[in-house]
Amino acid sequence: MAESRSPAAKSAAFAELSARLASAPHRPLFLAGTIAVLLSMAWWAVELTWMRFGLAGWPQPSIPPGWAHAMLIQYGLFPLFMFGFLLTTFPRWLGRPDLPWTRYVPVAGCVFGGYVLANVGLLDLPWLLKLGIAVMLAGYLIGVWTLAGVLRASVAERKSHARSCLAALSLGSLGLAVFLAYLFGAPADCALLAIKLGTYGLLLPIYFTVMHRMLPFFSGNVVAGYKVIRPDWSLPVVWLLLLAHLLLEWRSALGWLWLADVPLALAFAWHALTWQPWKAMRPGLLAVLHLAFAWLPVAFVLYAVQDVVYAASGHLILGRAPLHALGIGFFGSMLVAMVTRVTQGHSGRPLQMGAVAWLCFGLLQVVALLRIRAELGGDVYLWLVIAAYGWLLAFLPWVLRSAWIYLTPRADGKPG
Repeated sequence: MAESRSPAAKSAAFAELSARLASAPHRPLFLAGTIAVLLSMAWWAVELTWMRFGLAGWPQPSIPPGWAHAMLIQYGLFPLFMFGFLLTTFPRWLGRPDLPWTRYVPVAGCVFGGYVLANVGLLDLPWLLKLGIAVMLAGYLIGVWTLAGVLRASVAERKSHARSCLAALSLGSLGLAVFLAYLFGAPADCALLAIKLGTYGLLLPIYFTVMHRMLPFFSGNVVAGYKVIRPDWSLPVVWLLLLAHLLLEWRSALGWLWLADVPLALAFAWHALTWQPWKAMRPGLLAVLHLAFAWLPVAFVLYAVQDVVYAASGHLILGRAPLHALGIGFFGSMLVAMVTRVTQGHSGRPLQMGAVAWLCFGLLQVVALLRIRAELGGDVYLWLVIAAYGWLLAFLPWVLRSAWIYLTPRADGKPG
């Protein structure tokens, strides 16, 4: 029988792996994100199973489960990928040198470490939930400070996209701080504000800002004769309308939400059409960016319909269908599309979707439709359970492949 490796060999292998993970911002943060993709939904799937079928002895969180689900997905899962992307691309957008590992590894450690602690804290361990959120907040503050330093040092002429992303991360930090205050006894309104900040102050502004910069750029690099359109009015107008939606929804002024959501639906639809997706259906890695973006106007059309009906009749239709068209349809699909692109490019592999990524993307469209279907009546919790386990099924092969790439050397032998 072969002898096991010596302690020195194990130590050397661990050091090599650690150095590899620290060699580029996307490696530790994307790896953490892939774990979070499964961890967040695994807890939620079991929680929904408990709600629908009952699970003897399943520990309950000290806060409403829906709030826990919203907070840890919005502030943990998606931002791990966003920090990985922004800590890589901020210096390139702003003409600055790449960040050293000492600036991004603490962000990864705190955000992911706090996220894991908070998830364990959902098992009726409220003190651990508080600790986890506090550690996550520390990671956010380190990340914001680091990116702000890059922005301050830059002499680049075009800084609007960087400023927009930094503003969103700052609001995300505020959201975590407000939620932490709730955990220590502040009113429940603080928790609701944190959840709204996560959707409309953190995730959506960053997603739209990155697409505003990158989607026309990617398309113009591939499609012959493609006209790059990146209007200057987009970011401030969308920001203003999103903040209006955030405040109106937080204060339960549902009868006035249409004032924000109808213009947002029109603005997002205008961008989706102006970026000419019919010209960008090849290659697949470009097509999925446009297909994922199409969910954004769809989500806000659903919001607008819901708002107008409520303003006219006082009846709230569609439930959380618009929110999950946004969360699963847009955020989830764009995560697969964008992270696959970055992973392929930064691992020295061809810029191709590949079978695993296509499978994940395709199944995720089904999951989004299933989650929307859950709001239309019938056995709602059964549909929720199916959608949750569908998410896990869709992502598992993609997560395993992606994690393997982050843990192994680049295919082209280059550093990073």
